[in-house]
Amino acid sequence: MASKKANKIHGIITKAVTEDIIKDKKLFLVGVGPGSSRYLTDLAKDVIRKSKYLIGYKYTLSIIRDLIIPHFHQVYEVTMKDQEETYNQVFEKMEENEFCTIPFTGDVNFSESEVVDRLLEIFGNDNVELMPGISSIQVAAAKAKIPLDKTLVISFHVTEDIEDKKRELIKAIQDKKSVILVPRPWNNNAEKNFMQSEIALFLKKVGVDTSSLTAWVFEFLTTAEEKVFKGRLNELEGRDFSPMSVMVVDQVTRKTYLEFE
Repeated sequence: MASKKANKIHGIITKAVTEDIIKDKKLFLVGVGPGSSRYLTDLAKDVIRKSKYLIGYKYTLSIIRDLIIPHFHQVYEVTMKDQEETYNQVFEKMEENEFCTIPFTGDVNFSESEVVDRLLEIFGNDNVELMPGISSIQVAAAKAKIPLDKTLVISFHVTEDIEDKKRELIKAIQDKKSVILVPRPWNNNAEKNFMQSEIALFLKKVGVDTSSLTAWVFEFLTTAEEKVFKGRLNELEGRDFSPMSVMVVDQVTRKTYLEFE
């Protein structure tokens, strides 16, 4: 009985100490745009400059390279294989009132939930602040002149099962809605790829007339390497595009305010 009571007290103390450690460590998850530093917000720049620790993928860190201050910022470049170890390492290393920023390509609130959820667990929900950014979805919508409020926006860039998302895609196409989507590259397993070619073939297989639909593919948006494809959806079959791409199926029916007078 005494042992159980001691263990309970120890658990309460451990929890209190852990919460006390966590509450003084601030993490910012910041959207830094599709690729060009010109799409960084001033708020994002301010947060990055004051954060002692910066953690990110090579591409994402390249977007903020001009903001990195030598001898102040401690920069950690991660991959999918070592990100978990690095997040925990930096969390343990941080001292009271120190800041850490993790930049995310595009908008931190789109297509990043699997990583964000894990960081909320590590740092504590109340100690993590999310800062929105300009996403490739927004830029693609602007370039294709697609109204987001009349469009299905969907990301296949997830590790979970995507069958429900595929059904959403079919329904949107059948309902004559436009679609803006992020495809799924999968380097180690081609069967899990759901890139532009696979998407076009999939839709044709379920009975969609892909030769009648207008499609856009935007690669490396906002960068010097930006490429744009515009054609018919069936023309995507057998074509390879970069993992850094976003796709649009354009079914816009334009309506002006004059129609509602």
